Amino acid sequence: AVCLRTTAIPSRIVLGLIKIPFLVQLLKEQTDGVMVGVLKEIESMLARGRLDLPITLCFAVTRGDDHLLHQLLKRNLDPNESDQDGRTALHIAASKGNEQCVKLLLEYGADPNARDSEGKVPLWEAVYAKHDTVVQLLVKGGAELSSGDTSLYACTAVEQNNIELLKQILKHVIDVNRPSKDGNIPLHRAVCDGNVEMVELLLRHGADIDKQDSNGWTPRALAEQQGHEEIQNIFRSVIAPRKYTSNGRMTPTLLGRFSSDPSMQKVIREDAEQQPSKVLPQRRKVSFHNSLFGVISSSHPRRETDHLLSRGLAATGGPSYPQAHHNPLVRVTISCPEKGNTAGKLVILPGSMKELLQLGAKKFDMMPTKVLTIEGAEVDEVELIRDGDHLVLASDDWIPDDTQIGGKN
Repeated sequence: AVCLRTTAIPSRIVLGLIKIPFLVQLLKEQTDGVMVGVLKEIESMLARGRLDLPITLCFAVTRGDDHLLHQLLKRNLDPNESDQDGRTALHIAASKGNEQCVKLLLEYGADPNARDSEGKVPLWEAVYAKHDTVVQLLVKGGAELSSGDTSLYACTAVEQNNIELLKQILKHVIDVNRPSKDGNIPLHRAVCDGNVEMVELLLRHGADIDKQDSNGWTPRALAEQQGHEEIQNIFRSVIAPRKYTSNGRMTPTLLGRFSSDPSMQKVIREDAEQQPSKVLPQRRKVSFHNSLFGVISSSHPRRETDHLLSRGLAATGGPSYPQAHHNPLVRVTISCPEKGNTAGKLVILPGSMKELLQLGAKKFDMMPTKVLTIEGAEVDEVELIRDGDHLVLASDDWIPDDTQIGGKN
């Protein structure tokens, strides 16, 4: 990988103590195709006089080089510099469990509660990766989990069925009903997964079974639609409080089932939570597009899973989170007229067609082989499916009639 090859560059080059011609000669000694491409780009940029060599704190932390990090901090580099995703060197050091780098950054004034673009703070990175010593260092330095998007953290724990992590997160959650930045709500996620233990824990911490998500669904309605009888029984024992808006009127109740239902009127909720108005000091963002490491990044084939050097040197070293944490949930209705089910069941769209067919087999006690739209078109790729779609699961032997497909049931 390119990230491993860059570590072969001596620290004295990184610190700018060796002239560029020496670096060019070093690259000429490399034989693999990637480094040959890097050499060509560098020589081209040198010819145009465009090459610079900015070295960032994030690069030093990614290398795990606390000596280089210390040298850069002594040269008055901004300890809170961030990349295009808002990740600071402290985010990376915390996610990698590098105690010495964390200590240095805190000593030089790094913000322990800096949020990246997804709402994650360094303490969450350490908690998620189970770096207990780093967690203690950050807490001692003033870090608070509540400074980040705690709803995102709770949804992460629910999706991974990590009850202990959820318990730890809920100690810092101010409002368990607040949606995360991507629109997900912990209780909705737990209901969709049919996770009774998570549902009970969230209810003990004040989760609202009548809280509407961005599509108008409540946990109560989701449990009914998906046939989670044990969760429905739990909800029946919950006495829901009457909710009022800020002007004293009761919150209107939606009559439709979901936002894609033509009969549902769009309701603007007057009690929508306001985002904090606190303005955080702007951190200096790393620019590396004309740097040596930007060249190395652009010379390597881009892959979604390659974070190192792909979106700035600071976008590396952190744990990989499931895709669901970055994008809102896609909810679809699946039905199986072949088995007599035309009303359908609301489900979370899996990540592949294979998983969707397996889900259908579980829901309808049959083995579907294809996915159709309600109009009868066959769907070959899961990426074509959108939130609110109604899908029909069927076997190759099924021959529909006009009442089963081709329009609304």
